[in-house]
Amino acid sequence: MHIIVPIKQVPETGNVRIDEEKGTIIREGVESIVNPLDLYAIEIALQLKEEHGGKITVLSMGPMNAEKAIREAMSMGCDEGVLISDRAFAGSDTWATSYALSRAIDRLEAFDLIITGVRATDGDTGQVGPGISAFLDLPLSTYTSSIKEITDSSITVERLIESGYETLKLTLPCLLTVVREISYPRLPTLRGKQRARSIEVPVWGPDDIAADKDCLGLKGSPVRVVKINRPKVVRNGKMVDVGKMGLKESVSELVDFLEKENFI
Repeated sequence: MHIIVPIKQVPETGNVRIDEEKGTIIREGVESIVNPLDLYAIEIALQLKEEHGGKITVLSMGPMNAEKAIREAMSMGCDEGVLISDRAFAGSDTWATSYALSRAIDRLEAFDLIITGVRATDGDTGQVGPGISAFLDLPLSTYTSSIKEITDSSITVERLIESGYETLKLTLPCLLTVVREISYPRLPTLRGKQRARSIEVPVWGPDDIAADKDCLGLKGSPVRVVKINRPKVVRNGKMVDVGKMGLKESVSELVDFLEKENFI
């Protein structure tokens, strides 16, 4: 079984900053980590490999330092990785990102399953996984919470829906986006880290994946962030000191406020 896990390197959540003129995330000088929700995809892929054999290929698109995220995944137990990196990919929205990743997957050897995190913590759209499945014309299960059965030709999964759970049977190859319920990510091991440092991570550009350059980067992105507004929190509260005013007068103040605001 060959499993492909697309992952993303994202800014550490507490350090996210926005370039308000360009409408993009400022990544320079910010600590980056593997998208936390992608760790669940890596873990379930590792469990499937342990049960059924095969290999796991990690794929990521980003700047050159995104290689660190790929090596972290390999230190957890993934077999190999590929980095898609070139200035031509800069500014890609979810559509252009899905296109580039699908072209890279097309270049890899035949696969049985693609597993992604349900979304990335920086963009929070949940669109790239479904976008890859659309470009590759693959069966799709989003919000997958558990894998019930897998055979040579199909996989049966349970997915979260608004009213509870839904069971799907999909033919292989297919794509799953997974939620936290599916697994608990393991930690990298020392031996895994040593192995990850020694593995070569190839870097592919637009020509390597035979991509149409008009479909990449800002030029190929149909979505444009034209304006960013910061929400303003205005609190005109009134403090009532029960110790100074006394309980009766304080309650009277509260009742007056509720009546004025038409709550009672």
